[in-house]
Amino acid sequence: MFDYPVILTPDDGTVLVTFPDVPEAITFGVNEDEALLYAVEALESALLFYINDRAPLPVPSEANGRPTVRPSALECAKLGVYQAMTEQGIKKSELARRLGWHMPQVDRLFDLSHASRFDQIEAAARALGRHIEVRVA
Repeated sequence: MFDYPVILTPDDGTVLVTFPDVPEAITFGVNEDEALLYAVEALESALLFYINDRAPLPVPSEANGRPTVRPSALECAKLGVYQAMTEQGIKKSELARRLGWHMPQVDRLFDLSHASRFDQIEAAARALGRHIEVRVA
């Protein structure tokens, strides 16, 4: 769902990573493996800009043979709740009201660097008429 294709470009002894769908996410590594590892953090940081700006998340394009990077499972769950909220036109204050939470709790829920409890993410999804599905592939 949040698998974003990357472009790996050799760059003077390092590997540059860019995201066609998330131009704010740029990083590099000494080799492809390290570059892809750092790409996860760059992607999460860039997607946080969209959340902070209350903007829709960029839609990942087709990989077409390129490697893809996705945020961690917890962050994907948070992004899914955020995406459902924006699709429904619901603001954070309305979500807080539905959950009976204070605004700082909702803000932490969408902070991708905060280790939210999974039951809180599930509660937010339910408040939006959605549910979280987890699978191991």
